[in-house]
Amino acid sequence: MNRKRSIIPLACALFAALALAGCYQPVDYPVIVDVPPPTAVTVPLVHRYIVGTSIENRPIECLVLGQGQDITFILAAIHGSEPAGIPLVHRLVRYLQQYPHLLQGRKVVLLPVANPDGVTHNSRYNARGVDLNRNFSTANRINSKRFGRTALSEPEARVIEQLIRQYAPDRIVSIHQPLACIDYDGPALALANRMAEYCNLPLIKLGAKPGSLGSYAGVTLRIPTITLELPHIADRLNSERLWQRYGPALIAAVVYPDRVR
Repeated sequence: MNRKRSIIPLACALFAALALAGCYQPVDYPVIVDVPPPTAVTVPLVHRYIVGTSIENRPIECLVLGQGQDITFILAAIHGSEPAGIPLVHRLVRYLQQYPHLLQGRKVVLLPVANPDGVTHNSRYNARGVDLNRNFSTANRINSKRFGRTALSEPEARVIEQLIRQYAPDRIVSIHQPLACIDYDGPALALANRMAEYCNLPLIKLGAKPGSLGSYAGVTLRIPTITLELPHIADRLNSERLWQRYGPALIAAVVYPDRVR
């Protein structure tokens, strides 16, 4: 009987050590902390509508959540060969529906696929071979076959310009690959620093490119504009892994200047 009693504490200690070894794994990405559990409030509706069509007549869908006056515009895949932002945007929709308190006083406008023809063909360009992120009306714009003979010559670029004019966002986030950094244009340094707190991407000022969205929205219109450059391998990650790594930075943009909590 005494022998059994001496074995039991030793066995329990060994079991606890094994359990701890299996439960605590190193985390290699930032996580959202202190997020309250989902409440019983009504799930916010997602207003979906077709805002335009591509060169090859594919629909360009816009999603809108919330009715507040503080507006964030987030778009992905303006370059069709950079698709990692698409599942990230759709995962953001699910998160905002799960935590509707984040939408209080806010509106989030989402363009999950800004270049549907490019995504279909795995091409940076649209179906006419134009780089949509060089097709906006800016002081540094270059007219060319690759950038478009005139500003806003492409229907996909006109859709983005229309949404900016329609919603007058307080901030814009455009998701790209593969430079693995947070770039910004216009009065967006503070926003860029805040987003960098919630992901492992460095803050790097790349400079406003000719005819780019950053040049148009950030420099010309003075809207804080972020280019969230995901790494090259991001499109190999599943949506949950993408969300764990970069979702907190998107939420930080939505709730700015508040902190994610």
